[in-house]
Amino acid sequence: MATDYKKQDKELYQPGTEPSVVDVPEMTFIRVDGEGDPNDPEGEYATAVELLYALSYAIKMMPRSGEIPEGYFDYVMPPLDGYWWVDDDTERAFTDKSKYKWTSMLRQPEFVTPELFEKARAIVAKKKPGLDLSKARLVRFREGLCVQCMHVGPFSTEKETIARMMAFTAANGLLEDFSDIRRHHEIYLSDPRKGDPARMKTILRHPVRRA
Repeated sequence: MATDYKKQDKELYQPGTEPSVVDVPEMTFIRVDGEGDPNDPEGEYATAVELLYALSYAIKMMPRSGEIPEGYFDYVMPPLDGYWWVDDDTERAFTDKSKYKWTSMLRQPEFVTPELFEKARAIVAKKKPGLDLSKARLVRFREGLCVQCMHVGPFSTEKETIARMMAFTAANGLLEDFSDIRRHHEIYLSDPRKGDPARMKTILRHPVRRA
């Protein structure tokens, strides 16, 4: 059976609708940095997501071309992740999506190495020569201690879930621990283009440290 990280790593992908603490281990991601309104169909975000999936599927489908990477196993494509921030960290700034900065990323299975990533680049370069592959990078990253919660509903109501996460953080002797590498983190379990926005599921995660 194909490995499904959402089922294998339940503590990472199936949190409850009440905040909880999780220690996120080191994992491998393809990441693309950018800025601007994620809803702009001609913007950087749409291109970043296209690039992430092009590279990720090039890796996943390698056995179909007769090349089986060392250690390869079949797997379900993990959900899309995103880090989000603005330089002016005020509520008003967050309402202007053109000011958003983000890192969009897709988790990769453990067998993906820098050498394999370069092979995927070569495959995508031939199939989609218009994509700027220089923007994608392969990284291993340990997010560490976080407070997380399943947000059910549209993105516009996330602040209600975030408020509960902040209250939980304070009540449990924790401190928020944002930095240049630890950001507001979202994991998208639903496709916002499909279905009822009121039923969308998004994992929200904030970095914390012990007081």
